[in-house]
Amino acid sequence: MKLIIAETKKEAREQVKEWHRQGLTVGLVPTMGALHEGHASLVDAAAKECDRVVASIFVNPTQFAANEDLDKYPRDFDRDCRILEGHGCHMVFHPEVAEMYPDEFCAAVDIESEMTKQLCGKSRATHFKGVCTVVSKLFNIVGADKAYFGEKDAQQLAVIKTMARDLDMDIEIVGCPTVREEDGLARSSRNTYLNADERKAAGVLYKGIVAAKDKIDRVPQGGIATAESILEVMRDVINTEPLAKIEYIEAVDGMTLLPVDEIKKGVLIAMAVHIGNTRLIDNFTV
Repeated sequence: MKLIIAETKKEAREQVKEWHRQGLTVGLVPTMGALHEGHASLVDAAAKECDRVVASIFVNPTQFAANEDLDKYPRDFDRDCRILEGHGCHMVFHPEVAEMYPDEFCAAVDIESEMTKQLCGKSRATHFKGVCTVVSKLFNIVGADKAYFGEKDAQQLAVIKTMARDLDMDIEIVGCPTVREEDGLARSSRNTYLNADERKAAGVLYKGIVAAKDKIDRVPQGGIATAESILEVMRDVINTEPLAKIEYIEAVDGMTLLPVDEIKKGVLIAMAVHIGNTRLIDNFTV
């Protein structure tokens, strides 16, 4: 079927309601556009599990701080649509900012716990409030049965799962594995900001992950690896790259995102590293 492009909330809502009347299940893939293989993998997962797939393309201004890259965030709607159609997407919800945030808009959704103050939340104080607000709006507008998010944004995934649980949202949140480049760099729309030297340097993030996993694997059976010993390995590797500047590398509980002292199953090890002027994130779960 031809890709449907819905620019208004009414169009998107009515189409999904029609599919539900037909007994079809609907999967939602929220994106900000500038699609890459990681996004495509989410669409693939949704198409495999659901009868119809909706992708949203909306660069959400409320999750950007004043000094961040809202204005220069990459946008190529026609290319995005070709990618989505090629991976089995049935409808794109592509609203204008005024459609999502009209002049009288004054509500917000936030997580009132320490989890949004950890990791990226330390430097992006209002980011997750913006994420929760727009994602809850997308859930309400589309009314999908399942929503698909990448595990590369592990903190975002944990926050959204908590929001959906605590607000009794009737939607299943599905996390999908990180898609990587040949050198291990996690696929990201912001990778396009990197020049040739920076792109080569960015491979050091994955080298840090590999070194940490190797250190964990060498812990004797029954032994305990301290979080600091693993983080130190990652810092040492990443600091070998002159273009890399570490913002954070931390070990946290994968559910609560609170810091941990020991490495055990379920621990999330996450980082944010600046390569030149580009901020990249990555992680792995033990």
